[in-house]
Amino acid sequence: MSHDLHESLRDNVRILGDSLGRTIADDLGRGFVDKIETIRGLAKRGRQGDEASQRELIDYLRRLPDRDLLPVTRAFNQFLNLANIAEQHYRARFRRVEDYRPGSQPVLSELLERARQAGNAPRKLVETLAGMRVELVLTAHPTEVIRRTLIQKYDAIDDCLTAIESSADYPERGLRAQGRLEELISQAWHTDEIRHERPTPVDEAKWGFAVIENSLWQAVPDFHRDLDNLLLETAGERLPLDAAPIRFASWMGGDRDGNPNVTARVTREVLLLGRWMAADLYLRDLEQLKAELSMWKANSALRAEVGDVAEPYRELVKRLLARVEATRDWAKACLEGRSFDDGPIIESRDQLYAPLLTCYRSLCDVGLDTIANGALLDTLRRVAVFGVTLTKLDLRQEASRHAQVMEELTDCLGLGHYRDWSEEQRQQFLLEELASRRPLIPRRWECSTESREVIDTFRVIASEQPEALGTYIISMAGEPSDVLAVALLMKEVGGRVTLPIAPLFETLDDLNHAGEVIDRLLALPGYRALTGDRQEVMIGYSDSAKDAGQLAAAWAQYRAQETLVEVCDRHGVDLTLFHGRGGTVGRGGGPAHAAILSQPPGSVNGSLRVTEQGEMIRFKFGQPEIALRSMEIYACAVLEATLLPPPAPEPHWREEMDRLAEVAHRAYVGVVREDPDFVPYFRSVTPEGSLGRLPLGSRPTKRRQDGGVETLRAIPWIFAWTQIRLMLPAWLGSGEAFATRLEGQGGLEVLQEMRDNWPFFGTYLDMLEMLLAKADVGIAAYYEHRLVDEPSLKALGERLRGRFSRLHEVVLSILQQQELLENTPLIRQAIEVRNPYIDPLHGLQAELLQRNRDADGAISADLSRALMVTMAGIAAGLRNTG
Repeated sequence: MSHDLHESLRDNVRILGDSLGRTIADDLGRGFVDKIETIRGLAKRGRQGDEASQRELIDYLRRLPDRDLLPVTRAFNQFLNLANIAEQHYRARFRRVEDYRPGSQPVLSELLERARQAGNAPRKLVETLAGMRVELVLTAHPTEVIRRTLIQKYDAIDDCLTAIESSADYPERGLRAQGRLEELISQAWHTDEIRHERPTPVDEAKWGFAVIENSLWQAVPDFHRDLDNLLLETAGERLPLDAAPIRFASWMGGDRDGNPNVTARVTREVLLLGRWMAADLYLRDLEQLKAELSMWKANSALRAEVGDVAEPYRELVKRLLARVEATRDWAKACLEGRSFDDGPIIESRDQLYAPLLTCYRSLCDVGLDTIANGALLDTLRRVAVFGVTLTKLDLRQEASRHAQVMEELTDCLGLGHYRDWSEEQRQQFLLEELASRRPLIPRRWECSTESREVIDTFRVIASEQPEALGTYIISMAGEPSDVLAVALLMKEVGGRVTLPIAPLFETLDDLNHAGEVIDRLLALPGYRALTGDRQEVMIGYSDSAKDAGQLAAAWAQYRAQETLVEVCDRHGVDLTLFHGRGGTVGRGGGPAHAAILSQPPGSVNGSLRVTEQGEMIRFKFGQPEIALRSMEIYACAVLEATLLPPPAPEPHWREEMDRLAEVAHRAYVGVVREDPDFVPYFRSVTPEGSLGRLPLGSRPTKRRQDGGVETLRAIPWIFAWTQIRLMLPAWLGSGEAFATRLEGQGGLEVLQEMRDNWPFFGTYLDMLEMLLAKADVGIAAYYEHRLVDEPSLKALGERLRGRFSRLHEVVLSILQQQELLENTPLIRQAIEVRNPYIDPLHGLQAELLQRNRDADGAISADLSRALMVTMAGIAAGLRNTG
């Protein structure tokens, strides 16, 4: 690809930018548009190295009257969102757009051919895909800045671009699409981009369901149809009807860790909403099938089901329609607190699937395969993936909350104090109670409000169909008793429903001991009897990086996975690893294909769970074509990691990583934990103090309102550094580690050997390179100049920028490049085209932060809103928030 943006992408950026300019001119006058152009021109020349333009830009922004600050920030924010639409549109059209290394994202047909050439029989390919279990878990982490009403307008703008591109032979169609585009951009400009209230957990769940309705509902059958066609061509058979290589789960309304807004009542409401939405979507499918399945030829099984009627398929579909309609009405009545007794409802996936399968088999038996494999097959595929709940709802709670229940319970029963017991005593008590037939919890037990909420959550589990629920995740898990306590509560309160229980290992110390904990857990005979020889373990990326620094955390995550694979193999247990990745590099983010193939060999064995959070859900799954490509990327990566796993690292590579991680960890801790100036610097130079006012999500920005950086959640921690373009959490410590190694004999050679031959290390460097390209120490220095007065804090800032510059040098040395992103020009161009629009937002944000501090937080509502718009705009421009 040339170093210029692809022509169609450039054209669409221009079309959208011109339309926005006309909209702003209509609203605020041509003179205001000239101001915007002046600011953009200065920013562009400043980016080209003109220092006078850089100074003039800052002076110009500081002279802007208060009345202009909000519309100026909105103009640049809006353009960056439109640029994102153009880029997403481009990626949907051109599936070979490479995000990172050339050839890093193959299409599925090429991978199937490679697997076949490597000696995998066609039948093996079908069996592997049919047995694959990839669950993408939509989480409600507060990183989606854009309001849902604007997302809907942006999706419609994308449709207009498609219509304009396909109107070459129909100019009147193009004119209509252009008119609609102008209308939508005007609507977006005149819509408040910032929420005035935080979304509730139920709002977040509705947003997640909307992604399924508007995108995945179409993308899922399309993905399976493409897969069927490939397998027919490669192996001569289709994917089995009930196979669902990729499924969806959710944390929205189930993740109560540190979020007091997620209660048992909220979880129950979200589960009912899922049932209501699923029934509503299936009704649309069934109405279409009723209209289309007018055939009279049928096999004896269908005739026996419906009797001797003229249109047997329609008859069966009509009966199913009535039950699904009753299910929708039941869910609605429950949500409104009304009783419902209007007939039997659909309780399980099979009650919906079985009648449709009867129709499918009948059509095939009488020679109507073409009809069977049309809309009916699409609906069968949807049922296989979405069930009757749309997603499986995971539940997450912190280990200490379960320990609190046990402490209150043992105290109430006169058994002692659970919290004072040793780990062995806890395990013995929990295993004995798990084996006991008598109830442990008194019927009228008076416990604390906190413990009552935990008990009520398990009551919700007991009241649900098992297929509605996913995994129970225990955050801050550190001992086998943390898992046994949940198992006991599930037995005591959850009744017949037993969910997989996944301990989440997230700090550096927890990751280092994860294998030992699971080994001890699986050695307990009473526990093995509960699990069915399956174990799920969640690996935390966000908090481990915040705790230890990115490089040390990445190596700890890798080693933890290796150990867990070995432990579970030794115990004869099937392991599923659940990767708690965020959107940014600092939270384990990055391209899915590269991330999966960089895992230890054997850790992805046809089974994978991974979080998709915040704005990444929209970027990956917000539109059917993009969602289709994202699903293909996941299927490719898991298939390749299963059939063509990466090599195990050489022993001397492991030794290198041990040394690198040790140096990086020491350097990171030396700054973040041990430098007394670090926390004051962080709070002075970043907008961390203002983040709480940005109504991103339902969760508080801190786990506790007192305390320092350690209480700050990983998302606002990274959000704050991203806003000033220093990106510190994702690189601090890496520069010292690499520089130390380059000074030693043969250091460069071994690092390059690791880069070329070890996917884990190569992917780490790719992510670091992209991050360095997005960072900008000059912008960080300006924030410091405007917001920091204390000389010792300024000195710390200078040292941090020096560390960054050294890292920049050593990364280029290892990569043997003159500049960053030499081999990925599309990403470099995407960053460069956005910078003249992001730079003014940085200047305005620093100015607004200073004015806010000067006014002790009492700036006007318009200026406060302008500050929030700068945060949203910078996040949109950098394509990641937290």
